[in-house]
Amino acid sequence: MLLSEQDQFLSYNGELLVFQLSKPEEADDKTINLCVRRMAFNRDTKLFVQKSSGVFSIEATHSKIEMICCSCTTDSRTGIILPCILMKKKKRNNVKYFLLLLHSTNQFEPSFYFRLDYELKEDIRLFAGPSLLWRHANKLFYISSNTCVVQSAPVQLSSVVWAGEIVGEGTVVLGVRTACLPETENPEGFSVSDRAIWGSEFFGYTIQTQKTLTGTCFMPHAYSRVVSSVYVCKSERLKQQLRISLVAVTHKNQLVWFQNGALKGVCELPYEKPCSVKPALTSNDLLFVVSFASGNSCVVQRRDSLQVASKWQKVKCVLVDDFISSGSEQLLLLFDDDSNTDVLSTFKITDLGEVNYASGINYKHDVPAAEGLQENGLLTVRALETRLQAGWTSVRELQQHLGIQRRVILESCRALIDLVEERTHILPNSKEEGLVSLWDDVENPPDSLSKVTSLVSEVPERFTEELWQRVVDDSLVVGVKLTESFYSSLSDVSLSLVMDQDFSSISPIIKCQSKIIKLNKAFSALAVSSSQIEPPPKKMKSDLHSKNDLKKEFPMRSSRIQLDGAKTVTAVTSLSPLLAFHRVCCLVLLHASKQNHQNDSLQQSKKIAVFCGKILLSLEDISSGRYSVKMLRESSYCTGSMEDILAVLAVSVRFSFQIVSCDCTLTPISSWLLGEMECTPFKECQDNVFCHKAGNVHGTIFNWSLKNPFEGLLTIYCRNLTVLFQCLHSLTRALPPSCSVKLLRSGTKGVIIEQLTLALEKEMLTLKNSLLRKETKAENCLTWGNESGKKIDNAPLDSLLDTEEGVQQFRKKLQNEREESVQSMNQTMNGALYQKIALKIAEAQLSSDMIVWRLAKS
Repeated sequence: MLLSEQDQFLSYNGELLVFQLSKPEEADDKTINLCVRRMAFNRDTKLFVQKSSGVFSIEATHSKIEMICCSCTTDSRTGIILPCILMKKKKRNNVKYFLLLLHSTNQFEPSFYFRLDYELKEDIRLFAGPSLLWRHANKLFYISSNTCVVQSAPVQLSSVVWAGEIVGEGTVVLGVRTACLPETENPEGFSVSDRAIWGSEFFGYTIQTQKTLTGTCFMPHAYSRVVSSVYVCKSERLKQQLRISLVAVTHKNQLVWFQNGALKGVCELPYEKPCSVKPALTSNDLLFVVSFASGNSCVVQRRDSLQVASKWQKVKCVLVDDFISSGSEQLLLLFDDDSNTDVLSTFKITDLGEVNYASGINYKHDVPAAEGLQENGLLTVRALETRLQAGWTSVRELQQHLGIQRRVILESCRALIDLVEERTHILPNSKEEGLVSLWDDVENPPDSLSKVTSLVSEVPERFTEELWQRVVDDSLVVGVKLTESFYSSLSDVSLSLVMDQDFSSISPIIKCQSKIIKLNKAFSALAVSSSQIEPPPKKMKSDLHSKNDLKKEFPMRSSRIQLDGAKTVTAVTSLSPLLAFHRVCCLVLLHASKQNHQNDSLQQSKKIAVFCGKILLSLEDISSGRYSVKMLRESSYCTGSMEDILAVLAVSVRFSFQIVSCDCTLTPISSWLLGEMECTPFKECQDNVFCHKAGNVHGTIFNWSLKNPFEGLLTIYCRNLTVLFQCLHSLTRALPPSCSVKLLRSGTKGVIIEQLTLALEKEMLTLKNSLLRKETKAENCLTWGNESGKKIDNAPLDSLLDTEEGVQQFRKKLQNEREESVQSMNQTMNGALYQKIALKIAEAQLSSDMIVWRLAKS
């Protein structure tokens, strides 16, 4: 039984780990112990003391055990960095390698093992996983704890200079290989210097994706032949481009710094044959530690330029870590000492600054450890107290700000409630609220009171026919049925819900979504326009691009869908937040813009908010099904009430599809609706059918209308996209293969063309009214010219030119006409009037452009 007497050293969390192979105390040739000692530096004694130790027994009958290398790598199972050591067990021609992980309890855990018919000698690297890679016969091999199988990379390389993680690429191996000459180049035409440069190239290989990275993003090709070791300092991706900063040592005894493939600095090294480089981030600067094959070491600083800061000879090992617990890294140099068998007999800890500990030296000027720790602790406590005080101040300011916001919102809600109930609202004193007025406080402002009185007086006594509520799934639907006479003078109609109770901790305004639904019993064409969801303090406004809005702006013009009967405005909100109050009372407010139509003039509108009534909601009523939608099948019809139908439409999403068949009629669709989908028409509107089929599609509403036997429009009102896909999947199986189904995102072309006609008419009317107002002002300004010229308007031209006096009159007339022409060309207009006219024209043109865009997309 043979064992290697070479010890292995590793730094881990400020401690020094010493791995040694030893025979057990009992003379047993069958086992060997792998021992580990955890050493920590004592600043009082200036020596390393042992904290703990561990032992791992290895069976070694007629075998030779060796430690190959050790490193700190990430355990992929936990993400924790652990020390690991690669062991070799050789018995005759059979070579077995196994990897051990060391835990904080000093317990060794076998990670994986593998067997080879050769020994590992070249470019051995440990990396995250833990994983292992090596080079043999110019080929790259690797194995990880996840696969436990040796794999070969499809690349040829002459050396491996670095292995590690790169952002966006995973584990990357940097190496040197024979250069791949461009096919367009003639190798015989290369000069000697060109051959030296292109004889080899630097490249990267990603383990996970198995792709090759070009070497130019790391360093120029000219350095590929001379690089012996590399350390990647920083890697990042900017705009899909890889940016690398690295240092490399070369066979020319140089340390070279590259950034994004370009040379940034060079430093001549004091010794020959550099073999490795690694960084050390000390309290003073970033250092690069270079080790040489002769056992020497040096440190290079990177300040204004790269320069050698210190050098040492006969160095056994150089480790980098925070050995004295100062918050920055130091260098630990272990020297060869043939006169002493203790591996830690001669060492040095330094950061090339204030920290400088060496074995066998008396430190008279060192600060005692206890004193230093006490001073550092005091400074840390003071800094933490300052941060805590600043954080507490920020929290108090935030609480005060939130309190002011809450009071302002609650007072606004009280003012809104008083407004719709025609009560005088008394504002609180700004001093009592802790607020500062931005304007002079004025008691009883007359303008605001007159505006409120005028707005309320414009609303008729009877403008609503019915107020109802329904519960559909997890939504509460509130509907207000308006009279036609009142609705025809409104635009931008929406509803809002305000809780009547006084809750100090929440806003009483309920976030909801308004919809305008017209359901005509005689002709069941449905038009639904969704409002946009805005933050709760704002009211909900209707969509300005729906066809109903255009008809509201031109109420006297007839269209294909008659506007007989009443209009219903609905508000949909989430039910579950309201149920937390067990019993709640909500005020229903109607928001709209009331229009005043004037002949040959711009339309003027005023925003109004009127109180429609109150709704009561309790958990008992919902549990008893009082407000539930009841869609029952009776004979061949669905007996749902008009309110139930509107509630289902309000919570549903509308999709319209144009179905065209080239070689057959579309009669299978009616059979599909009544048969497979189990639909029955409503008694109230028989063109719309309700789906009674069990499953997710239950409750879906369909509207099928034929334009001709080969073309029709299918409208689906469903709860979500999943239900829509199920309906379309069932529909495609019922349709012939030659049928085409197209989603109409903006409605049918006929409806859009009608909307475009109305929008262009509005645009022309706006331009006409603007020009008429301008011409009227010009005529008023030029009346003096017309009055002065009345006497010569009808005078014959010949009689004026016969006498000298007539010529003078004719000349005066020409002069007056010239002045009138100049006056008409230099008309001025009030800035506010011009701004109002320009805004009206821009809104009309924008509406027309949007409809043209929808027509082009349809």
